[in-house]
Amino acid sequence: MDLKIAVLAGDGIGPEIMEQGVAVTKAIARKFNHNITFKEALCGAHAIDEVGDPFPEDTFQTCMEADAVLFASVGDPKFDNDPTAKVRPEQGLLAMRKKLGLFANIRPVETFDCLIHKSPLKDELVRGADFICIRELTGGMYFGQKQEGTDEAFDTNFYSRPEVERILRVAYQYARQRRKHLTVVDKANVLASSRLWRHVAQEMMGEYPDVTTDFMYVDNAAMRMIQDPRFFDVMVTENTFGDILTDEGSCITGSMGLLPSASTGEHTPVFEPIHGSWPQGKGLNIANPLAQILSVAMLFEYFDLKEEGKLIRRAVNASLDANVRTPEIQVEGAPKYGTREVGQWIVDYIDKA
Repeated sequence: MDLKIAVLAGDGIGPEIMEQGVAVTKAIARKFNHNITFKEALCGAHAIDEVGDPFPEDTFQTCMEADAVLFASVGDPKFDNDPTAKVRPEQGLLAMRKKLGLFANIRPVETFDCLIHKSPLKDELVRGADFICIRELTGGMYFGQKQEGTDEAFDTNFYSRPEVERILRVAYQYARQRRKHLTVVDKANVLASSRLWRHVAQEMMGEYPDVTTDFMYVDNAAMRMIQDPRFFDVMVTENTFGDILTDEGSCITGSMGLLPSASTGEHTPVFEPIHGSWPQGKGLNIANPLAQILSVAMLFEYFDLKEEGKLIRRAVNASLDANVRTPEIQVEGAPKYGTREVGQWIVDYIDKA
């Protein structure tokens, strides 16, 4: 297969983990005889420093011309610590989602048996947890009408029926491919926008009689993810709730550095780790590249290249079992491995497979 991939490394640890993601992609291309071309583009704080825009037009065009985008992270403390900044790296991420029409964010939450001890939850609660959070990505408060002042401010949590319907259809499709259980998360007892979500979902559930649909308030869902994460199969929710719940879900696995994601919609899909730019780890060769590498697996699987994705997942699991791990998940007394060393080990595994 011929694939064109736009590479957006971004800020902080982004370039380091992206280097490993690209190396794994190239290894898979060699193994399966794919022709993959890469084109790098600016985004985030790096782009602001270079051209004054966190998602420049040239980057947008690069993404539109690609078959897929491999993205790492954006964010920089110099913007986080300046509340008066008019341009921020995160605006580039929102612009990319909006301009590419990426309305569906798919975040798998899967535990690794050899890392259960790293989870903040007890073994008997978290072992076997395996669910997908599907977050609506281009609506809600992140994109609604805003007003900001020193005495008053507001964000509008706007949703339309078509926006809700299309994300629910994505969620039902995933539920049908898995254990046929969909949980719609809202706050319908308080929010009008949530009542629209629930109303539309109740209308649509009859179209999917093979899927068990239940409804859960977001505060209850947050508690249930801690008390009984194995309850969930596919969870779907709006933008703000999804942002919070997916980060919560990532922590129960033991490290945010383990989980990938995909954002899909109207144009080029984007594949990225769920963690941030972690500027404190920049340049130290300690960032965990596995989420970036597993994002590559999701990229191949998106194009129905299942064997390629399966080999990447097998290599990642083998690296964990062999204790080839970055410091935050390494077992006591085991050898130390950095970002580059973990990535190279996985590349070597793929080459030898």
